[in-house]
Parts: sequence; structure tokens; C-alpha cells
Amino acid sequence: MKRLLNLVILLISMQYAVAQQTNIDKLLYGVAYYDEYMPYDRLDKDVQMMKDAGINVVRIAESTWSTVEPQDGVFDFSHIDRTLNAMHKAGIKVIVGTPTYAVPTWLVREHPDVLAITSRGQNRYGVRQNMDISNKNFRFYAERVIRKIMEHVKDHPAIIGYQLDNETKAYNTAGPEVQKLFVEYMKAKFLTLDSINKAFGLDYWSNRINSWDDFPSMVGSINASQNAEFAKFQRKMVTDYLAWQAAIVKQYKRPEQFITQNFDFDWRGASYGIQPEVDHFAASKALDIAGVDIYHPTQDALTGLEISFGGDVARSMKGGKNYLLLETEAQGFPQWLPYPGQLRLQAFSHLASGANMVEYWLWHSIHNSAETYWKGLLSHDFEPNPTYEEAKTIGKDFQQLSPYLLNLKKTNDVAILFSNEALTAYNSFKPGNVGYNDILREMYDALYRINVGVDFVDPTSTNIEQYKLLVVPALYAAPDSLLTRLNEFVKKGGHIVYTFKSGFSDQNVKVRTCRQPGIISEACGINYSQFTVPKNVSLKGDPFKVGTENNKINTWMELITPITAKVLAYYEHPVWGKYAAITQNRYGKGTATYIGCVTSSQVMEKILAAEVKDAGLWGEAQKLSFPIITKSGVNERGKTVRYIFNYSSTPVTLTYTFGSGKELLQNKAVNKGSVLNLKPWGFVIIEEKDYLAKEK
Repeated sequence: MKRLLNLVILLISMQYAVAQQTNIDKLLYGVAYYDEYMPYDRLDKDVQMMKDAGINVVRIAESTWSTVEPQDGVFDFSHIDRTLNAMHKAGIKVIVGTPTYAVPTWLVREHPDVLAITSRGQNRYGVRQNMDISNKNFRFYAERVIRKIMEHVKDHPAIIGYQLDNETKAYNTAGPEVQKLFVEYMKAKFLTLDSINKAFGLDYWSNRINSWDDFPSMVGSINASQNAEFAKFQRKMVTDYLAWQAAIVKQYKRPEQFITQNFDFDWRGASYGIQPEVDHFAASKALDIAGVDIYHPTQDALTGLEISFGGDVARSMKGGKNYLLLETEAQGFPQWLPYPGQLRLQAFSHLASGANMVEYWLWHSIHNSAETYWKGLLSHDFEPNPTYEEAKTIGKDFQQLSPYLLNLKKTNDVAILFSNEALTAYNSFKPGNVGYNDILREMYDALYRINVGVDFVDPTSTNIEQYKLLVVPALYAAPDSLLTRLNEFVKKGGHIVYTFKSGFSDQNVKVRTCRQPGIISEACGINYSQFTVPKNVSLKGDPFKVGTENNKINTWMELITPITAKVLAYYEHPVWGKYAAITQNRYGKGTATYIGCVTSSQVMEKILAAEVKDAGLWGEAQKLSFPIITKSGVNERGKTVRYIFNYSSTPVTLTYTFGSGKELLQNKAVNKGSVLNLKPWGFVIIEEKDYLAKEK
């Protein structure tokens, strides 16, 4: 008992230390606020409406370069000062952004070279994020405006942290100066041209480079190895750029203030998958706390998938630490206007993934320019509306429940191994319209639907071996060392699920000369040398019992020969029927499953569910499935907090089978075996009685 008590005290102390380090001692509920956009002065009224809604933090200034520096070297901080002072008076904290993602007109007039040169030519002024982040003139003026703002605001008591730039990327910059930087990068990495020629196979089509002076621009390259290396270089530009900004801000910020960045994701009309232009794990090292922007459909299309995916990636960026949601929609696009109850469901869904802050972009709708119809919490009339009224209930609950929900710590036994390098390489040759993120999301979505908690790891992660099950989508490009490490993971008792095209090429996107899937053949117990595009092919005998339509395969099929593997599914085809489609192999103490084709989402879910069971990870949570989603973690009080969400428009009744405790929203006891009634888009939050309970 004493040992358990000591563990509880240690956990609480560690959580308290983290909270103190980042100056986040309560749940943050906020909005992005732009006084400089307002058509008339209403700052005091906005502040009062924010207080009424329980807003306790705002983000400002990341879009203000042309406002704070209207001409070269002329500075005006009046909008920042007004907002900082008004918020401080009201007890609302502020995150200040560096305003470098949108350059002012005078800078482009004086230094046209700050506009990035891409494969389509030089950018024109107008849109944001049109500059070359490596350009010397841009860097000079960016540093100056950052320093001027920091010098001006650094002592203001309202500020709790700083956001670097905004959804930063390299913006496809590829002009002559960038190409020179790339050559220097290649010299440092490969040392000799012979090494590059050999690694990239540049004898093909006379692409061989025989002099550093002859090094060509990557804009016209047809070599996937070169293009993948250039993409890696551009991601490194982002990492270096954010580290450069962080180093400047650190010279001014107070010890208790944090530095963050609002990373975004691949986009498919909403946040979708791994961002191909940013190495999130590398770039986040310069930050005190990870931050993300997550946008998602609502109304009948609200599933919680994008919220969960973005949150799991964000939490994994800093090794499981809590993160900030710096942007999500309140009303957003017209098609995203939430149904009653959905705004609450969304807000608490972010907390369930480990967010310590939920912040809407933006407070007020804008009356002109590109984002006129991306609506904020307030509509264009600035008056209360149903979405704002619902936000008021969230703010009140955040304030009351903060001691129970802040710094939720999550421990998962399942991880998805993603790779920026594999993403770029695979997409260079992707079959049909199935991209890397499509494969990754099909696997993630299947786990989400059966309530399996997930972390993300990448090839640089040192904690891969702590997981019991690794899910590995299309690991097309990977060094021998990583594949050997994964074989060892299986040999020592781990479970892995691979998809097609894994292990195919080395880290330089050069196809391996052995039978596929190369090094991982040892753990998978299979090989193949041919593949094709399926025409009227299904899985023989409907082995996963998904029905005729869902049993079909599409886009890609590898003709697998099992060596030691058990065949889970053969192809149904008069010619290809002798080949395996999906296999499973015992290797050492573990299991490697290989999916050699593009399956339906129903088949994928059945495969992963079976693997979760085989890994001994099937628990009470898996007895529920979408639209009932449950997430859990351990709070600062050392107790398990369990969220149960209803992502549907119909009421749901279910029997509660987890630990007894207290339902926090209604402040009433819930016992194991209790009947829960969830309203449409409703949820419950239960703090269980046990301390340091293991999550399921």
C-alpha cells in the first residue's frame, strides 16, 4: 500500500512539474482574435462575450506583419498593446504569434527575391506563405520583426507562450539559391559524387553527375531517389527554420512561458493524414509543447476520426506529452455548421486524446478577402448565436472539470510506424489513386472503430520496442537497419502487420535486388517477385466473412508464395488463385502478418481485430465499436478518466463494464453494470475509483 501511495505521489509530482514548466495549470479554452481585422472598435464587448463563454486564452499577432511594420523599419504595436491590456484586465491569457507567414507589400517591393521560385516559376504577391523561408533577405527582416515584437511584449504579464510562424512548410521553394543549398547538403551527406551516382542509379538516361558544378536543378528530375532526397531536404528546411525562430524567441521569453507551433496535416477537404512537407517529430524538438490544427467534417459526417488521428500524432510528437489544439473550427465552412451538441462532443473529444487546450479559429467571422465564408465562433453580425451559446456550456465545464481532466496521460500498447521517407517514395510510384495516407488512414480508422488506442512512431523513435503491436503501412523506403530491427521486434515477441510494398526499396528509393519483401521476408515467411493490377479478383471463400462486395480487392496485388507462413487468404481468380494474398507467420516468439493487396476497409478491420486479439490486447473497450467510441487516460489525481462518446444522431443505451466511479458532468455515481443512456452526439466522462489503473 505504501509503495502504491508513493507511486501516486510521484505521478502527481511529475504532472505538477510539467504543468509548472509550461505555465499551464488549467484547461485552456480559447479563440484566435484579430483586433486589426475589426470593422469598428468592439474590443471591450468582445472581451466581455469571451468571459461569458469561459474563454480564458486568445492567440494573437501571427498575421500582423504589415500592421506592426507598415513600412520598412517603422513599427506600430498599438493593436497588440490594446489586445494584451484588455485581455490582462479581464484575466484572459495570451499566446503571441510571430508574424512571419505572410509578408508585407513593402518587403516584396524592396526585395522581390523573397518570393519563392517553385517549379511553376516565381510566386506573386497576394497569397500567404509565398516566400522562400531560406532567403537571406526574408530571414533578415523576419528576425528583425520577431525581435522588435519580443522586445516590446516580453514583460507583459498576460502572455503565457509564443507560437512560431503558422502552419509552416517550405512552400515548394526550389529556385537557384535553394538548389545551391541542396548541393551543399548533398556534399555533406554523401561526400562524393560517386556515392550519389551509385545510390541513386544516375547512369540511367545519362543522368550521371560527374562534376559538382554540373549538379542539376531538382525541378526537372525524373529520378525518384533524387526527388525523395530533395523532399527530405525541404522538410529539413522547415525543421531548421522553426529551430531558428525558437532560438530567437528563447532569448526573450520568461522561463515559465512556452514555445509552440501549429502544425497541420495532409488535407482532403479536412485534416487527413501525415503532412508530407514537414517532419513533425524532428521539427517539434525545438518546441516546449506540441501544437496542431485539426479541422474536420460535422453534421452527419462527424465521426471523430480526424480529431482522434490529429491528437494521437500530436501527442506522439513529444513522446506522449500533452499538446495544444491551436486551431479547430467553431462554425467553419458553411457545410461544417455543427448540429446542436456537436461542438461539445468535439471539444471533449480533443481532451480525450490528450489536449490541454481547445482553441477555435476564429472568434469573429471576417467581412472580406479569402476567408470571408470561413466563419468564426461569432457570425458576421458579432451577436450571440446557437454555436456561441453552446460554447458557453463548454467553457463552464472546462473550468469546473479542469482538475480532473488536465494533463491526461495515455499509455498504449499499439503504435503505427509511419515514415516521411516512405510516404514520399511510395507516392512517387503509387498504384492508381491509393496514396500513402490512404493506406495509413485505412489502418488507423479500423483501429479507431474498434476502440484500440494508438500512438505514432517513426524510424527515429527509440521506444518502438515498448509496444506489443506495430502497424506498418507501405514502408516502401527503409534502410536495412530498420528492417532488421523490425525482424528482431517480432523475434522477441512483438506483433507486426505490414501492407504491400513494405521493404521494397532502401532508404535511397533504390529497389532491393533480392526477392521481395526483402529483409522482412525472414520474419514474414514469404516471398514474391511479381505483382499486377487486379481485374475482378476477390479473396477465395470470403475468409473474413464480409460479404461479396466487401470481399473484392482493388488497385494492387502481389503474387505471394508462402515459405513458412500460414495463408489467411488466397486470391479468387482462374490464374492467380494459387497465390496468397494475406499471410501470417510465427517468427521467434512473435507474429508477422503481411497484407499483399488493397482490401476493403471491412477486411482491414477484421485483420487488425484478429491481430489485436492475438497480441492479447482485446479488452472491455473492444466490446464497444463505432459509433460508440471510448478513450481513457490517467489524470493528475492518479485515477483513470474514461470518456464514452456517441458519434451518431440516434440515442444509444449500453451497459457500463468498466471500473466504478463518478460521472463528472452530472456528478453522480456510476457502477460497473450500470445502464448508460447517451443522447445523439452525447457523451459521459467517468473518473474511476482506482488509482493508476491500466488503460484498455
